[in-house]
This record gives sequence, C-alpha cells and structure tokens, in this order.
Amino acid sequence: MNEVLEKIQKLGIVPVVVLDDAADAVPLAKALIDGGLPVAEVTFRTAAAEESIRQMAEAYPEMLIGAGTVLTIENVKKAVAAGAKFIVSPGLNPTVVKYCVDHDIPITPGTSNPSDIEAALELGLEVVKFFPAEAAGGLNMIKSMAAPYTTVKFMPTGGIGAHNINDYLAFDKILACGGSWMVKGDLIKAKDFAGITKLTKEAVMTMLGFELGHLGINCADEESATDTARTFANLFGLEEKNGSSSVFAGNMVEAMKAPYLGSNGHLAIKTNNILRAMNYLETQGIQFDMDTAKYKNDKLIAVYMKKEIGGFAIHLLQK
Repeated sequence: MNEVLEKIQKLGIVPVVVLDDAADAVPLAKALIDGGLPVAEVTFRTAAAEESIRQMAEAYPEMLIGAGTVLTIENVKKAVAAGAKFIVSPGLNPTVVKYCVDHDIPITPGTSNPSDIEAALELGLEVVKFFPAEAAGGLNMIKSMAAPYTTVKFMPTGGIGAHNINDYLAFDKILACGGSWMVKGDLIKAKDFAGITKLTKEAVMTMLGFELGHLGINCADEESATDTARTFANLFGLEEKNGSSSVFAGNMVEAMKAPYLGSNGHLAIKTNNILRAMNYLETQGIQFDMDTAKYKNDKLIAVYMKKEIGGFAIHLLQK
C-alpha cells in the first residue's frame, strides 16, 4: 500500500475541512495537531482552498494534508503544487484518476456500487472512498461489496460521527473514515480553535477507546501469586484462573509468579485498535518495546511502553 495511505490508516480519522478564509488555515492545522489528528482533507469547494493548503503545508510540513472535492486534472495540479499529499474526489472520474496514478499521486475516488469498484480496480487502485456513506447504505453496503472484492479497502465519508465511527472502524476492510464533526463550519467562522482541538481530541479518544484492562502485581513466587489472586477472587466474587506465568482473579487482577516488568507491577490498557493507539501515543513522546510484543494470528495484540508511570509498566491490550 502507498506510504501516504498507510499513514492515513494509522490515524483512522481524516477531518474534512471547508475553509472560506485562508487566514484560518494555520490555526486550524495547529488545532488538529494539538487534538491528535495531524491530517486534513481541505475541500476544493472554495476559492480559499489552494492557498489554505499552501499555508498549512508550509507551517506544518509534518502534517498530512490532502485536497478533497477534486473534480479536474487542473485542480489536482494546483493542489499538489500547493503541498497536498493526497487527492480525494466525490466520484470516480477515470481521466482524473489515471492522471494521478500516472504521476504517483495517491487518490481515493468516490464509489458507491460494484461497478465503481470494478472501474477503480481497472485503474490500479486498492483504496477507494465510499460516498455518501450513510446515504449509500452505510456499513452494511460496504460489507456486501467487500465480500467479492477482497483486496479493496474503503474510506467512508458522509454521515459519520462520534455515534458510529467505531462501528465502521471495527471492520478490517475500512482504512479510515472521513468526517467533519470536529471541524464544523460555525466553529471555524467563530475562530473557536480551542473548541476544535477539544472535539478533535474527543474524536481520537472515542476511536481509541482506552480503558483499564487489569492490574498486574509482581509477586515473589507462585505460592504468593496464588494467594494474592485467590484473595481478590474470594473478596470480589471473581474466578481464579491459573496460567503459566501468572494467576488471574477474573479479568481484574493478574498476580505474577515471578517479578516481571514494572517496579510495582503493570497496568494493562485496552484499546479498540492497538496500531492506531501506538501511532497516537508515539506523537505524545511514548516509545514501545517491541521485544515485548505479542501476536495472535499475525496480528499485534499486546505491547509494553518503555517508560514506567508511577512505578508501573504499561502495556496496551487489543480489545
């Protein structure tokens, strides 16, 4: 998969931005970055789009900036010259798509039916936009189309918000979702960039779904671990489960049979998507010890951070 599309997949959400005034471009970009989404699809619906992309790209070269609602080759040229790293269109125009493919410009054209998918495959694409998502049948339609077209991934946009983002992202054929609920036009016009940052962070946290999984307690030996887990199990009505390296009390407490990572033990933090969670936490300065990574069916399901917090090692755990 194209490197830009891989980055979009790790981010999970692409804010779809409409800017009427290029003066709002840089503060909006900062608001998105501060909220945890260093990405934006700036739509070519307004005269300010080209200049907005240019200013955002110059101010934040590390940000992934794309151009949306691109209808012509001329728009593609303007967007890329301004600094756009990917192109999105509402429909599939073979002329525009072929130009992008021939010039190694990532493009996700809009599709809504099997004929569109076959046209995209014929043009050499592996990722398409699904638009307008909810109006065109939503997640059920995507699943129906994904069945015969097993190599295709989708980026649905239209009608997606905090209420259904995780329903979409739970399906592994969905690369990411586009949405505008964190960058509403009235917030931009009011220059409420703090509000945009807040909504963006809420969107990221909703997507990642962090929650405490269990507490790990470092015990001296197997006897101590069994006694610790049994005490918790008896007190709180939990099932005692004996494993090779630890004893669990339900899913709440893991008593280690020998001291493991963390001065005091460890905390397991569950997440909806461990790869997106890692990507987000890495932007916060967190590093991961991949020697601790655990896999199931070739998919990463657990990994420890290198840094302790309050004497506890922290590991992510795939829900």
